[in-house]
Amino acid sequence: MTASLIYNGALRCTAVHNQSGSGIETDAPTDNRGKGERFSPTDLTATSLGLCLITTMAIKATDMGIELAGATVDVQKHMSKEPPRRIVKIEVWVKLPALEITDKDRQILEAAGNACPVARSLHPDLEQVISYQWG
Repeated sequence: MTASLIYNGALRCTAVHNQSGSGIETDAPTDNRGKGERFSPTDLTATSLGLCLITTMAIKATDMGIELAGATVDVQKHMSKEPPRRIVKIEVWVKLPALEITDKDRQILEAAGNACPVARSLHPDLEQVISYQWG
């Protein structure tokens, strides 16, 4: 089992990562009856894309002898305005440190990020807009 979840009531859940015991709490978003005091499940989907992208880039960078410490990622999810309720677009802004690397190395790292497991797992109808800023 990857995780165990419990519904706590009041549109809140707790999830525990079974291997580590670390936990997160979720809340429904304010536009869907929640208080918006925690990540919503759809927030976590968008956040997972950003986290997976930078982690995959860091794995590839490590293999290349490059350190990406200090990189930051911002994500924005966009929900459908019409039913059915779903994420229609996720924007990701990746800001990487100033590094003395070639354009080819940048292309390799960006390709690794774009091909991360979460990006490949999301439905093709979900628009992914990913921008990279180096230095």
